[in-house]
Amino acid sequence: MAEHPVTVIGIGNPYRGDDRVGLYVAEQVRNHALKGLSVVEGIGDGFALIDAWAESDLAIVIDCASSGSTPGTTFRFDAVRETIPGNLFSGLSTHSISVNEAIDLARVLNRLPKELVVYGIEGENFSTGLDLAPVVEASAHKVVESILEEIETLTN
Repeated sequence: MAEHPVTVIGIGNPYRGDDRVGLYVAEQVRNHALKGLSVVEGIGDGFALIDAWAESDLAIVIDCASSGSTPGTTFRFDAVRETIPGNLFSGLSTHSISVNEAIDLARVLNRLPKELVVYGIEGENFSTGLDLAPVVEASAHKVVESILEEIETLTN
């Protein structure tokens, strides 16, 4: 196994409401202090994603989605085996390239981890502020539980 067999990567703007949900989920996962877990928060550049998961057997990326779905809707993709819809993360991306584009580039460069899971949580409020909308925060807690289950499955 790699030095950090599991890397959890939270993406988002900490000062733009629900856009910080990826950071929030990553922080909650970090609080569990699991062995072999690396948590990366605050990547604002899609190119940096590729480096962040470089040494991982499993990488889990969490970002706020803006697809027009009901706020709090959770999306989960096995990004090694399936394509992520192009409109899911690109609408409000503050990153130089979107999550989708970073994955596509890593695929071409043969730099995907063995397993790459991407979670998106549909946002509701993107105004300036630190608070998550209640429905988004509730979904974030469910995603934390799902991530912990995925990590447990891999490490046992």
